[in-house]
Amino acid sequence: MLLTGASRGIGHATVKRFSAAGWRVITCSRHAFPENCPWEMGPEDHLQVDLADADDTRRAIAEVKGRLAAEGGVLHALVNNAGISPKGPGGARMGSLDTSYEDWVRVFQVNFFASIMLARGLVDELTKARGSVVNVTSIAGSRVHPFAGAAYATSKAALAALTREMAADFGPLGVRVNAISPGEIDTSILSPGTEKIVEQIPMRRLGTPDEVAKAIYFLCTDASSYVNGAELHINGGQHV
Repeated sequence: MLLTGASRGIGHATVKRFSAAGWRVITCSRHAFPENCPWEMGPEDHLQVDLADADDTRRAIAEVKGRLAAEGGVLHALVNNAGISPKGPGGARMGSLDTSYEDWVRVFQVNFFASIMLARGLVDELTKARGSVVNVTSIAGSRVHPFAGAAYATSKAALAALTREMAADFGPLGVRVNAISPGEIDTSILSPGTEKIVEQIPMRRLGTPDEVAKAIYFLCTDASSYVNGAELHINGGQHV
């Protein structure tokens, strides 16, 4: 499995979930593999790549293809989890009026374009495995969120639409494409004031990264063998 945005939060929990089930996980992030990480296979199966750079993303695709070639060129799952949401001074939300063009382009490159670049670049490997693609969208993609910026929200809405298009295009190849849409998850990037949102969630609590990782695992296994083009909401009922 290839996982982007693996260094923290949902990504880190996903690595643990799949590794515990015996999967080989190739992780991708902007940072080098941390020396103090206890994951034994981490350094060998980690790929440092800047998804904001299209050329570096293409380099990473070629490197992944090379790594997989020695093992039959098979990729059972691609999880597009990487995402960025720039903030204003003091961590302020950046709306459509105060987000620069450069920020729009960077956010869409990481949150949207990198996902389709990776899937198209590795389509042969996914097809051989009759694999699964999971795009990580967000509750912010379907409503104005008090903390998530305009560029982040619209990129996630676009990723949800892309998931449907990919499901139609990749399905005939035997590759399923789905999305998960997390709500308020207890990670290090929570914004101050999140507790007010929790009061409005029917389950009255934050989700955990592992609860999201379990949903990703479901979409990558035979348990979801006839699920294609779906967006699974993981938010404790926040969207109702």
